[in-house]
Amino acid sequence: MRILILGAGGTGGLFGGRLAQSGADVTFLVREKRKAQLLEHGLRIESPYGSATVPVVAMLQSEIQPVYDVVLLTCKAYDLPAALDAIRPAMDSRGSAAVLPVLNGLAHIEQLNAQFGERNVIPGTARIQVTLTPQGIVRQLNEWQTITFGEQDGRESERVTELKALFDKTGVEAKVSNQIMRELWLKLVHLATVAGMTCLMRANLGEIVRTPEGSALLKQFLSLNAEIAARAGHRPDEKFIRTYEELFSQPDSRYEASMLRDLERGGPIESEQILGFMLRQCRQAGLPDTLHAAAYTHAKAYEERRAAGRLPGAAAVGSPA
Repeated sequence: MRILILGAGGTGGLFGGRLAQSGADVTFLVREKRKAQLLEHGLRIESPYGSATVPVVAMLQSEIQPVYDVVLLTCKAYDLPAALDAIRPAMDSRGSAAVLPVLNGLAHIEQLNAQFGERNVIPGTARIQVTLTPQGIVRQLNEWQTITFGEQDGRESERVTELKALFDKTGVEAKVSNQIMRELWLKLVHLATVAGMTCLMRANLGEIVRTPEGSALLKQFLSLNAEIAARAGHRPDEKFIRTYEELFSQPDSRYEASMLRDLERGGPIESEQILGFMLRQCRQAGLPDTLHAAAYTHAKAYEERRAAGRLPGAAAVGSPA
C-alpha cells in the first residue's frame, strides 16, 4: 500500500513518521521550505513513546503522480479548499485512490464526497495532542495517539484492514469502525465543548474548573452538545458522558483545545467548522443557544481583531510587515 500524506506538521508528521519508521511506503506532500528541511534533517519526532529522526520521501505538488492507494489528509479544516487542489494530482481517473481525512468537524465529508465520490472517502478521526515547533520538530504533547477510520457503508474492506495492519506495526493505536459517522459526532461533541470553553475563557480545563462556576459550565455545555448529537441520531452513551464529566471535574488538568493554542499564537482558527457548525445544529434542534452563540461570537470577534491587526504585536493580515 502506497500512502501519500498531505503536509508534515503535527498530526501528519507523527502518523506519517511512525509509518515510515516501521517500513511503510510513505510520501509527504509538502511545500519547498518543508521539503528542504525534511531532506536535510529528516523528520524529527519528540515523543513520550521515543524520539526519532526518520529519513522520509518528500515531494512538491508538481512532482506528484497518481500512484497512491490512500491519501491521508491532516490539514486544518479551514485549509480544505487548498488541500483539495493539492491532492488532486494524486487522485487517478480510475477512482482507485482513497482519501482518509482526519479533519475536525463534519462538513468536510460532504465536500470530499462531492469531489471524489463517497466510495473514495474513508472518514477518520484522531485522538492526539501534537504540535510542530518553529524548528520543524514534531512534538507529541501527551500519550494520546489513536486513529480511527472506516468505510461510510460500515463494511470492513480490504483497504481499511491493510491500513490498520500498517499502523499496528507503529505503536499508534488504530481502530476500524463500522459506525464511523457516529465516531465523528462523538469527537465533535468533545471538541466543541473543550474548544468552545477553553477559547471563551482563555484558559485550560484545570484553570476553568478551579473557578467557582467553571466545572458546572463545562458540564452544561457538554450536555447541550451531547443532545445536539442525539438529535442528529448519534446519542452519546453513559460511559462517554461520565468520562468527560470526570475530566471537567479535575482542577489539575492542563488539557486545552488546539484551537486555544492557535488563538494564543495569533493564528487562524476553525471557528466555522467547529463552533459555527454546532451553533447551526443547536438552532436546528431547537435547543437553547446562548452558550454556543457566545463561544462562536468570541471566536469571530478574535478573527476580526486578527484581520485588523489589533492583536498584541501583530500586523493586519495581508498588510506589509
